[in-house]
Amino acid sequence: MSGSSKSGEAMVMVVVLLAILVSLSESKCEFEAIFNFGDSNSDTGGFWAAFPAQGPPNGMTYFKKPSGRASDGRLIIDFLAQAIGVPFLSPYLQSIGSNYKHGANFATLASTVLQPNTSLFVSGLSPFYLAIQLNQLKQLNLLAHQPHFHRGATKLPHHSVFRKSLYVFYIGQNDFTGNLAAIGIRGVQQYLPDVVNQIAYAIKEINGIGGRTFMVLNIAPIGCYPAFLEELPHDESDIDQFGCLISYNNAVVEYNTMLKNTLFQVQKQLSDANVIYVDIHSVMLELFRNPTHHGLRHGPTACCGVEGNKHKFNPQVFCGNSKVLNGRNVTAQACGDPHNYVSWDGIHATEAANKIVTEAILSGSYFDPPFDFHKFCDIQPIG
Repeated sequence: MSGSSKSGEAMVMVVVLLAILVSLSESKCEFEAIFNFGDSNSDTGGFWAAFPAQGPPNGMTYFKKPSGRASDGRLIIDFLAQAIGVPFLSPYLQSIGSNYKHGANFATLASTVLQPNTSLFVSGLSPFYLAIQLNQLKQLNLLAHQPHFHRGATKLPHHSVFRKSLYVFYIGQNDFTGNLAAIGIRGVQQYLPDVVNQIAYAIKEINGIGGRTFMVLNIAPIGCYPAFLEELPHDESDIDQFGCLISYNNAVVEYNTMLKNTLFQVQKQLSDANVIYVDIHSVMLELFRNPTHHGLRHGPTACCGVEGNKHKFNPQVFCGNSKVLNGRNVTAQACGDPHNYVSWDGIHATEAANKIVTEAILSGSYFDPPFDFHKFCDIQPIG
């Protein structure tokens, strides 16, 4: 081969490499990290790091083993991380193997916005309510501002990251449902203004340490969840044509409206921030009502549960557990096709539903005020 041929090939290789580098440099996102506040809908392992006990079939679809998530696979927060090109969020409570350079997840299963009045072992509510999660973020921020943490390799975020992060709130469902069966809709509604005010307070506090972009997900239609269809008191006249509870879903809409109006006021006060209300309620309601329109088959029915009623949910035997009922050993088993279900275990969504919801979020159609995600990020595939 002549020298000129070799130099020509070398030139072609250089051009190809430059094109690849340019392509990679253009695939950027202004959000370098995600910090998440939430409950089991977005917990990536915090609760099970504190109270290790989760077993199969959780995680069966994507992780092929329990991953600390209340689902068969990925959650909305996982898909959001993939979309902006950062790793899955490490739980703040997980001391081994965590990396917080690209954010942290403060969510834990059974968390509330308001401080719980009883312990986890009495009420089932997590001690890591929103104020605790907020304090954890503040502590992480303080550590990140100490220079010695940035000498050599570190798994803490650089202090500059806090201004260039996406702050996600997916919390409040347990405040709504925790006492619902005992005190009813009217009783719960009395303290819901405190819930939205605490979320507003947290946003202002985070803005004070540099946070600029906030996404607050509203509450899904609990009246369509198999667990609540089995557990909440109602009569048949309260069931709509899709099999969902009318009064409870109406109450959720009232809460979501209150949340939206409160966030609007916060946005007016924080002129340097984007405070975005995210209407996942509409997406989930559509999935429960018309699952077949979106490639699914089953609406208000659990994938993982006990056969015996149309919702496949028994409050005495949760997904993956066994118990002797009426002298018979009963196990809550997973279906073989979770990709056809909206609900994983009667309380939480499947990976399939979470993916559809995330795609809807990224389209920008469910933001108020409007927010062009693609203006800030080259969105990555979330397949």
